Amino acid sequence: MDAEIQRLFAASGGTYGSPRITQDLRELGWKVSENTVARRMAELGLAGRRPKRPRSLTRQGKRPAAPDLVRRKFTAVAPDVLWSATSR
Repeated sequence: MDAEIQRLFAASGGTYGSPRITQDLRELGWKVSENTVARRMAELGLAGRRPKRPRSLTRQGKRPAAPDLVRRKFTAVAPDVLWSATSR
């Protein structure tokens, strides 16, 4: 079983952890639990990579809002009353 775990881990590029390796072993006909695979992987020194956290480029509250130097009005009394456009 160790050889099969190492083969599946290498085939995944070193990314699969014990849940995915267990799933692949079961598809191949092995009757094995996730904890057993996790224990064997730890003894073999194999550890899957965690998915990267999504990175937010906008940080709320870190900078003050820019001042309104043009003094534009964005509130209208009714729909289709106030229009705004940029000119070059």
